[in-house]
Parts: sequence; structure tokens; C-alpha cells
Amino acid sequence: MKASAHRSLFGPPQLLVLPAVLLIGGLYLFALLRVLWLSLSDPSFGLGNYRLLLSDATIQRVIWTTVWICVVATVITVVIGYVIAYAMAHVRSRERRVILLCIMLSFWLSVLVRTFAWVMLLRRNGVVNELFLSLGLISLPLTMIYNNAGVIIGMVHVMVPLATLPIYANLSAIDPSLMNAARGLGCGPTKSFLYVYLPLSKEGIAAATVLVFVFSLGFYITPAILGGGKVLMIAEYIEFQFHETLRWGVAAMMATLLLIAVLLVLALAARVTGLQRFTARTP
Repeated sequence: MKASAHRSLFGPPQLLVLPAVLLIGGLYLFALLRVLWLSLSDPSFGLGNYRLLLSDATIQRVIWTTVWICVVATVITVVIGYVIAYAMAHVRSRERRVILLCIMLSFWLSVLVRTFAWVMLLRRNGVVNELFLSLGLISLPLTMIYNNAGVIIGMVHVMVPLATLPIYANLSAIDPSLMNAARGLGCGPTKSFLYVYLPLSKEGIAAATVLVFVFSLGFYITPAILGGGKVLMIAEYIEFQFHETLRWGVAAMMATLLLIAVLLVLALAARVTGLQRFTARTP
């Protein structure tokens, strides 16, 4: 039995891909170690760059802005994604294909194109303000870009497909007879959803939450355009340090911090929510 297990682990198929795995893994590891070394050695060796996390008000503000925007955008995205996934799980196959097509079309479009589209929609003389003014809902144009609200709107639009698909994969596996059984035992539609359906979908919600939050931590294009330089998140701050101030050590420190944050979120999610079991069942 041990011999068969050894052959299945190190058989010819695995040996064929082993050089590629070692090459790609080695290149990634080299790049990560290089960034880590740069964060410790530039401008001088030590933890001086990491001490800035406790003393530099700008870096603290950038981190707080990034965390706050990511949390708000993640909550909104998961709620919208859940609503769409719930509709997909409870409509006929024809309508489901149409909804899925719309989601995938949004997913396939360039992030840059979608972000510029929101600039056209949300600017002071854009479509949204003109519509509100014509309906008499507002008397003066609203400022909906170059602030946190514009960044969150753009990020939510980009990430809704990322939340919808894992939630739908979870909801489609829920047995509809469980809801019928709950109603047969006296639960109304609301209680059946809250006490039966929603708990059964928690793994899909957890997977979507982790996926969206991790992606949002590294957002660059959408905050840079819709924020207009007034909303500074970690990715844009790293780019600024690399190309403008040439403080490569600070930029490498922030990149290392971002990587550590992502790994901690993934580890915590896998431990607390059973994300490993969900990903193992998802095809």
C-alpha cells in the first residue's frame, strides 16, 4: 500500500510537471524574498521601514482608508451577489442563462473600461446627476467621484461577479425540500429563510467574502481613477513610492504588509469558516 501511494504521488505525470512547478515556484519565491530583503535593507538594514507603521501618519491613514473601503465594498458586494445568486437559483433555466450571461459579460469587460464608464456616469455633469436634476430629486449636482463613495461604487461593480458565482455554486446545492419541510412545520417564508436557507448558504457567503476582500485589498486602477488622487489606497501608495519618491524600501514594506494581510485573511477564513471544505466540493 505504501509503495502504491509512493507511485501515485511521484509517478510519471507528476514528474512531467515538476520542472515547471519548480521553475515557477522558484521565480515567485525569489521575487518575494527580494521584496522582503528590499524592505529590510533600503535605505539601511534594519526595521526602520516597519517602524513607520507606528510613526508615520500618512501610512496609517492609507492603511485605515484601504481597510475601511475594502470592508464596506465587500459587504455591499456580497449582499448584491447573494441577491443575484438567489434569483439564479430560483428561476427557470432560460432566465438563469440570461443572468449568467450578463454576469459574465460584466466580468469579461476590461476593468479600465468599466471604471471610465463610471466616470462618465457619476461626474457632476454626468448621466446620474442629469437624471436626478431632471426629476427634481436634487437642486445641485452631487459629488459622486473623486471621493470614497465613487471608489466603493466602482469596486462593487467590478467585484459583483466574483461574489455571485461562489454563492450560486453553494445555493444550487441546497435541497429545496428542506424549505418545504420548514414551512410544513409552521415556519413562514421569512423564518424558513433565516433559520434554514441562510445557515446552509454560509459557506458560499464566506467564500465570496474572502475572495472579494482579498481582491479589493490590491485594487489599483479603480481607486486611482475614481479617487482622483484624493482617495489613496495601499496599491496606489506603493506605486507612488516606487516611481515618484523612489522610497523603494517603504514601497517594499507596504507590499510585504499587503501580502501578510492576504495570507492572514486566508488562513483565518480557512480555520474559522471551513473554507477548505467548501473549495474542495466546488468543481
